[in-house]
Amino acid sequence: MMKVKIKRIDKSLPIPEYQTNGSVAFDLYSRLDLEIKPNKIMLIPTNLIIQTPPGYMLMLASRSSTPMKLGLRVSNGIGIIDQDYCGPEDEIKLQVQNFTNKTVKIEKGQRIGQATFVQINKAKWDEDDEIKTNSRGGFGSTG
Repeated sequence: MMKVKIKRIDKSLPIPEYQTNGSVAFDLYSRLDLEIKPNKIMLIPTNLIIQTPPGYMLMLASRSSTPMKLGLRVSNGIGIIDQDYCGPEDEIKLQVQNFTNKTVKIEKGQRIGQATFVQINKAKWDEDDEIKTNSRGGFGSTG
């Protein structure tokens, strides 16, 4: 298990935890009471500043129950937190969209997302004028 530096802005909210021994992601909590209007996008502050270790990114996602229970989804599919996003003002925020026609209320301390560390590699580009002599068939060609 790797050690990761973390700062909570509001110490009354819990440190993230894995809910089961088999969980690969930890829960994110809302730092504030919020109302998200119908069809609107909002940033939910998670109370956390995390120093992502070198060689990793922190990936944010919806909890599996959030769309059905609350009518919220992560508006860009996933969120990616870079290794250098960990300064004193760099609170992690989850960008969500209310896809319902009702206002969604979020309470301080409510679990609103999840996050996991993903190992990454950076590419060193080797530009060439031709990569392959045959095309596969284009976008969506496999059916």
